[in-house]
Formats: sequence, C-alpha cells, structure tokens
Amino acid sequence: MAETDRPSVLIADDEADITSNLAAVLDRSGFDVMTANDGATALEMARQHDPDLCVLDVIMPDLDGREVLRSLRADGRWNPVILLTQVGEASERAMALDEGADDYLNKPFDPYELVARVRAVLRRSSKGLPPLSSAEILRSGRLTFDQRAHRAWHDDTELKLTPRAMVLLGYLMTHPDELLSRERLLEFLWGWDSPVGTRAVDNRIAELRRALNDDPGHPTWIETVSGQGYRFIADVAAKK
Repeated sequence: MAETDRPSVLIADDEADITSNLAAVLDRSGFDVMTANDGATALEMARQHDPDLCVLDVIMPDLDGREVLRSLRADGRWNPVILLTQVGEASERAMALDEGADDYLNKPFDPYELVARVRAVLRRSSKGLPPLSSAEILRSGRLTFDQRAHRAWHDDTELKLTPRAMVLLGYLMTHPDELLSRERLLEFLWGWDSPVGTRAVDNRIAELRRALNDDPGHPTWIETVSGQGYRFIADVAAKK
C-alpha cells in the first residue's frame, strides 16, 4: 500500500487507451494508480507494491487476468481483485468468483461504475483476508448460506428456494451494504443479453423475503432502495 491515505489500485489491461482513461478517473476519485499492459507485468507489480486492489482484464498477453489472479492466490496474497471481462456467461462469472475474485465488470462499462465497484469492494474487504465470495459458509444473524452446496438455513430450517433465488441470496450476501441495481442483478442471474426484464429480479427478491419472513417495510436483511435497486443490510461474516 502506498504511504498515503489514498488507497492504491493496480490496473492491468493491454489496451493503453483503457488504462490511461481509467487511471485518470481513479486518480481524480482519490486513488493512487499503477498501470500494467500485460499480465506478467501486472503480477510482478502486484507482488512488489502490494496494492490495496487490482483491476485485471481477463484477456491479456503473456498471462490473462484469471491467471494473474490464480498466481496471487497461490502466493497467499488476498489483495482484492476486480476482473474485467467481455463475456456475460454465468460460467465465466462463476469461475471468476470460485478462483477468488471479489467482483467482475463486463466491458464496455462506465468508468464511474468501476469507481463505485472499487469503493464497494474496499469497504467490504479486510486486509490480507479472503473475500466473502471465497468462503464456504456465510453467516448473517440466524441466516446461514453454504456457497459450495448452494443451500441455506434460517435458524435450523432449510430454505426451499428456486435455483435463481438461491444464487441471488448468495450474491446479496457476498455484497453486503452495497446498492445493487435491478439491471446488475438481472445481468448476474440471466446474462447481459437475456430477454428477461427486471420484473424477474423483483420476483426473486419477493421469493427470498417470503422464505426469510423479511418485512420489506422494516427489513432485517433486504432493503429496497426506491427507483434504484436492493441492498443486503445485515452484517455478513465467513464461518470460522
């Protein structure tokens, strides 16, 4: 980490226009920025400078972003990582999170959306500790979620949820206190090119609330942010 009160961010992308544009936006937003144009350089810089967060393009020469991520995790380095990808498939997202990424962002994107994601990841990350997305078991009060088995319990009662509602619950719990738009949740659950509308997200949220007996007027877990989306408001921790 840089010896300032500005968090340090490493951006790695083989397109120079992208790195320079993102570096300028992040610098104006209060971050110290380092850039790399290929995966091998990014890995060397991450090891040398220990940035507070890495933004890695998935498709890069020498080493791609996921290979850099795997190498960092194999070193025991848990610097938060956001992957940039042009693939909206659920399998791509699942692989990114299983390999220890903290978040991903599909190209093309608004640079200020990346700034928001960086801030959100840093808020929920603990220095040197694995991300919530890599934990096998998550707990939030009386709610327990098994990420490997995709099963959840409220007190001692197992929740009976549709597959997408179960995936949604896991995503909400790994992004606590973060405002998640309906569009972002729709992309996560159905893919960026899905013909399904955002009403499908509302239906899955309603399913979770029924299962958790969560009053939308006085929520314990899922808060509606009018006109914007949803937020998981309870504290979440990895089971020790």
